[in-house]
Amino acid sequence: MFEALMDSAYVKSLPFLFEGLQLTLLITVIGLILGFILGAIMGLARLSKNRLTYGISTVFVEVVRGTPILAQVMFIYFGLSEDLIGVNISGLTAAIIAITINAGAYIAEIVRGAVHSIDRGQFEAGRSLGLTERQTMRYIVWPQAFKRMIPPLGNQFIISLKDTSLFSVIAVGELLYMGRQYFNATAEVFETLVMVCLIYLMITIPTSLILRRIERKLDV
Repeated sequence: MFEALMDSAYVKSLPFLFEGLQLTLLITVIGLILGFILGAIMGLARLSKNRLTYGISTVFVEVVRGTPILAQVMFIYFGLSEDLIGVNISGLTAAIIAITINAGAYIAEIVRGAVHSIDRGQFEAGRSLGLTERQTMRYIVWPQAFKRMIPPLGNQFIISLKDTSLFSVIAVGELLYMGRQYFNATAEVFETLVMVCLIYLMITIPTSLILRRIERKLDV
């Protein structure tokens, strides 16, 4: 029975799929790290009293959130041609840029909402202690706001992880693309797609459970 299981089409596809999973996780993690940096900047800019700063950040958020990530990655990969920027963009680079920009726009709203949710009294308390506005944000407001960001940031990880499946259109060898390559070669479509879905679930379900536990622990 064990030998039959190991010889099944489900198990045979795993080495091929795990190769794609590595790239999926790489794109997701790097894209989200860069996306958080971009999102933090844009989120704080959305709270700025400077009209130009606020305007630029708002346009960025609305444009990115108002267009599908599939269109964004195709624009980056096909639209930003060598004639326009002087370099060829690889599929992997385009995928990371797309996740960074897309996640950054949503994280900007997470940051803006979290900071905005902190009671104004915290800002006033910092100023009464002689702290500058920047110091108040850094030492008093930001730590409290970041605590509230953790659950939605975790949800963004899940969303971005699933969004990487769209990058098969530019031949990035992520999980779904490798699954398609495998079942095109073996004609084992059902078995391969079942394993692709199970691998996604093996990541998203534990992540969701961990997020719920963190949310309860932090009481946010």
